[in-house]
Amino acid sequence: MIKVWSWGIAALVAAGTVTAVNAHEPAKTASASASLAPTALEAAAVIDAFHAALDHGNEADALALLADDVLIFESGGAERSKAEYAGHHLAADATFSQATAQTITQRTGRAEGDLAWIATESKTVGTYKDRPINLIGTETMLLRRQNDGWQIVHIHWSSANAK
Repeated sequence: MIKVWSWGIAALVAAGTVTAVNAHEPAKTASASASLAPTALEAAAVIDAFHAALDHGNEADALALLADDVLIFESGGAERSKAEYAGHHLAADATFSQATAQTITQRTGRAEGDLAWIATESKTVGTYKDRPINLIGTETMLLRRQNDGWQIVHIHWSSANAK
């Protein structure tokens, strides 16, 4: 799986479709889609639907947008399937998402054939477990087009306290 995605990313780089991302963390409101290639708009809508499902605590809808073999990297850890994510961090991610407000500050992405990548930067604020939250974050998602639409196959989340 990793070799396939490494090859896919290398193909996108070779095709000249990978561009630098610059800004802060993601938001729950409108998406900053000015840097999105038109081919990536449908894939970005799937990501927005995933976050909306988390925002509403709708874990079933969030899971429906993930491939069974999704690979999720977060805080140095990895979850290697939809089932593993559902059993570990999904509920906490939904609770966190409901308690905070995320604003997308920058988003870029491309789609080539049945593979799309979307890179998002955001700002997240709120209170979670009685702690104030003020984070900048980055999110990279890879999506694969299936017969019934795009599915998320890889997520990489990173965040840091805002200065």
